[in-house]
Amino acid sequence: MTSEASGPNYTVPGMKAQNSAEIIKLLQMRLHALNDVALTLKHIHWNVVGPHFIAVHEMLDPQVEQVRSMTDDLAERISTLGGEPKGTPGALVAERHWNDYSLGRAEALGHLGALDLVYTSVIEEHRAAMQATEQSDPVTQDMLIEQLRGLELFQWFVRAHLENSGGRLSTAGASTETGAASQAAEQARNQP
Repeated sequence: MTSEASGPNYTVPGMKAQNSAEIIKLLQMRLHALNDVALTLKHIHWNVVGPHFIAVHEMLDPQVEQVRSMTDDLAERISTLGGEPKGTPGALVAERHWNDYSLGRAEALGHLGALDLVYTSVIEEHRAAMQATEQSDPVTQDMLIEQLRGLELFQWFVRAHLENSGGRLSTAGASTETGAASQAAEQARNQP
């Protein structure tokens, strides 16, 4: 078992154990975030209702599969750097700094409004992790860049449902999942 205080017993050639320990800590939070996203996507998949049900329901499963693949890449990179990836629900809940997804059974556009905010948060933190590894570990940075490409694509898929023909998102200015869901549902009701 790796102690966070002492760092890994080994790491990849050419990297100092201290740098490796810092990257492992960073990657562990990305692992928690993406495990959470995969669970959230399935939760939405099971709880989406309304006229856009089938489109959203079927859009989410490929995202779940790809996000789960990303978690595997993160966990394997942690192990490669000499760390011990923590993938248990207890570790995720104990170490995360965000709350559970806040919607249950809801209209498809409401869920997409909330999911847009989830993706924004995950992408911002992934981008920060990518930038933090720029000098110390280009291999990890490359992996994070590739994951960002996928996450940003998924957010675009979500936003395509929330965008009007003028390019405005129905969730613009929303700061909470329930607020974004409410705004998205309201715009859908007001469309001809």
